[in-house]
Amino acid sequence: MTGRFFRREISWEAYRAAIDLAPPEGIEPPEAQYNIAPSQPCPIIRASQPGLYEGDYAPLGRAMMLPAFWGLIPVWAGPRATFGERPFSSFTARADQVADSAAFSGAFRHGRCLVPASGFYAWSNGTPFAFALRDEPWLCFAGLWTRAMIDGSELDTFAIITTEANAVVAGLATSMPVILDRIQRRTWLAHETRDHLALLKPCPGDLMRGWPANPAVGNVRNQGVALLGD
Repeated sequence: MTGRFFRREISWEAYRAAIDLAPPEGIEPPEAQYNIAPSQPCPIIRASQPGLYEGDYAPLGRAMMLPAFWGLIPVWAGPRATFGERPFSSFTARADQVADSAAFSGAFRHGRCLVPASGFYAWSNGTPFAFALRDEPWLCFAGLWTRAMIDGSELDTFAIITTEANAVVAGLATSMPVILDRIQRRTWLAHETRDHLALLKPCPGDLMRGWPANPAVGNVRNQGVALLGD
């Protein structure tokens, strides 16, 4: 997987229909982002835990949306961490490592989240290609999130879980984000003991499409819909 993805406009009604999301009161849905790069802020969806996390506005266990920065920092990193810089900030987490890795195991047990998107980019010989679902305008990546104290401030950060590439993506990349369907999303967010590792598989290739995107996607300052070229 390469480090860029995009999200078209998604209404609160669409979020509610897909995952029973409780929207924040008086807030418009997040604007579309067509060139999301590591270290940038964007929305994530997670189960509400009021009383444990300040700002959790929904009833216990209900899906809610909050902003976070792309680049997970483990809570144990503490003041040693600097956001966006390794070894503490991780943009992706391999599916075969999330349960046992020191960087991800805590978030895998207690900090699973969804990353709403419409697709992602991969490059071949300098040309970006966009990948999305054939019949759905948006999707959810499996993610992990943490809230850590960085430079004296609490910061929510996340990583996208990756797995091996399917047949559509394999010609350009060896890995791709884990894409969860509607039933899997609810299971991923549930706090009950489940076999969450079983969900971390490649999306079937026949459900996806890919196409050449505008080369300007390589510039993080370019955010327009014209980048997609679809």
